[in-house]
Amino acid sequence: MSDLLLRPLGPDDEAQARAAHAELAADGFGFLLPEPGEQPWGEYVALLDAHRRGEDLEDWMVPATFLVAEVDGEIVGRASVRHGLNDFLATWGGHVGYGVRPAHRRRGYATAILRGCLEVCRGHGIEHALVTCDVDNVGSAAVIEACDGVPDGVAPATETVAAKKRYWVPTGL
Repeated sequence: MSDLLLRPLGPDDEAQARAAHAELAADGFGFLLPEPGEQPWGEYVALLDAHRRGEDLEDWMVPATFLVAEVDGEIVGRASVRHGLNDFLATWGGHVGYGVRPAHRRRGYATAILRGCLEVCRGHGIEHALVTCDVDNVGSAAVIEACDGVPDGVAPATETVAAKKRYWVPTGL
């Protein structure tokens, strides 16, 4: 496997990032969070940087680091590392969210992404990261367990959120 690089989204990533967003939207998964819509790309990248610093957050948001996973110059996935948890994240969302583009799955990228995210969590003083996945997502559960995730039950489904398996993953802090 080539070296996977986790890095912030940049000004030259628009075409690949929007393509990845369209691919994963077909699976009901948001790649770009928040969605940029028609916002100029440079403003969107600046907004993500502000969110990392805890600025320009809406009431329901927490500071978060958005990263893309790149292999040989191609964006293969993405990750969101939340620096803290609000009520929703503490139940369903967790500290880390990640996704891999369909054409790049089953190559170990998700595991590499999660391991890199745990380093980011460690940098924010998070000792154990909450990571969740849909109860029927066998692949994601295997990734979390491969990173030493300890099961912590299931968060029930609501009208807007699927039931989630919950795991606490040590960051090595």
